[in-house]
Order: sequence, then structure tokens, then C-alpha cells
Amino acid sequence: MNWGENYVNFLSDPDFWNTLQVSLVYAGLTVVLELLLGLGMALLLVRRTRLNNFISVMLLMPLMTAPALAALMFKLMTNPNFGILSYFMQVLGFENFRWGSDPSTALLTVLMVDIWVYTPFMMILLLAGLRSLPTQPFEAAALDGVPRWQQFWRITLPMLMPYVLTASLFRLLDSIQQFDIIYALTQGGPGDTLMVFQVEAYLNFFQSTNIGRSTALLIILWAITFVLSNLFIKNWLRLRERARGEI
Repeated sequence: MNWGENYVNFLSDPDFWNTLQVSLVYAGLTVVLELLLGLGMALLLVRRTRLNNFISVMLLMPLMTAPALAALMFKLMTNPNFGILSYFMQVLGFENFRWGSDPSTALLTVLMVDIWVYTPFMMILLLAGLRSLPTQPFEAAALDGVPRWQQFWRITLPMLMPYVLTASLFRLLDSIQQFDIIYALTQGGPGDTLMVFQVEAYLNFFQSTNIGRSTALLIILWAITFVLSNLFIKNWLRLRERARGEI
């Protein structure tokens, strides 16, 4: 099979479309959830106090853990025989909660590990953005009696958008190429529930020795990341120009 036939076969290959869907869903969920959690944590820690600085440093600890190691730790904690998380689920009334071994809960299991590891990354970028915002608009809004929630939607969030886009782009490009967490926990299973691009390419290369398909998958993944990064960069430049009053 020549190199072009792999791409043609993808059009009618349900496994490829499943991989594409799983990869995009996984990337979308991780970015949205980590962005919301990271923004909430950054808003709570925006004031420069010793306590907030200490808490922000402690919250960075999961980011210093290798993702594959974090996945293995989580696998031990969800072991049905001695895992502490499985014990808590039993206390809550969920008997025999199967975590990553059940197609209905495998995505949730992997998302929990990804969120635990990478939410601090989003938090620290957004916290830096919040602390760099000028104070004059907020002081003027406070003098005019504008409520805090309106200040957030009308002042904070629009000014913070370049930082939001930057953090989202970094996490999107990383999560759509996710391998270590998913492979360490489920190896893309059960079945093909979590068969993302990197895992399928790895299995095709090392287990099936289908080098052509593995290479084609990675080239398509590169094309997707290229398109997404260009879209984000264009929007980031537009927001920067708007902030400077150039458009």
C-alpha cells in the first residue's frame, strides 16, 4: 500500500472517525474544564498576600508530577481491592465502580487525572494575567457603584481574553496529542473508547507494525494542530490590536 492509500482509506474507515471524534472530545473537555477551574482558582488568589502566594505555589505541585506517574498513582487509588478512591465510592453507595475498565466511566477517569495534573498550568497563566491588569478601570467602576459581577463580565474578562486564548491554545495543542495518561490508564480502551491519535499511532507502529497507517495518523494530527494553532493566533492578534485601539 502506498502512502496515499492510507489517507483515502481513512474516509471510509469507522476506526479513524472514532479516533478523530474521541481526540476532539477529549481535547475540548479538558480545555474547557481546566480553563474554568483555573480561572476560578486564579480569581480566588488574585490578591497578593503571603497566604495566597503560598497556596498558589502548593497548587503547582501536581504540575511537577510526570503525567504517566500520576496516571499510575490514580490506577492504584482506583484499584477495587485496596484503592482509596474505590473505598470512598463504596461509602457513597457506588458498589463496584469500575473506573477506567468500563466504557461509560473511562473518559471520566482519564479526565480526572488530566484535570488534576494540568489545571495548575491554566491557573498560573491566568493568575499572571489577572495580576497584570491595570487597576484604573476597576477603581472607576467601583466609584460608579458597578457590582463585582458586572466588573468581571464587562472589564476583567474582556481584558483577560488574550491570556485566556494563550492558555487555551497551549492546553489544546497538548491535550489533542495526549498519550501518556490515556495509555498508562487504559491503553485506549476499553475497546476503542479512548483511542486517541497518539495511542492508535503507537499501537499501529509497535504492535501491528503498520508503519504507513501510524505515519498517516500522525501527519493528520499535525495538520489538525497546525489549523487550530493558526485560528487561535489570529484571534489572539485581533484581540491585541483591539486592546491597543488599532481596530
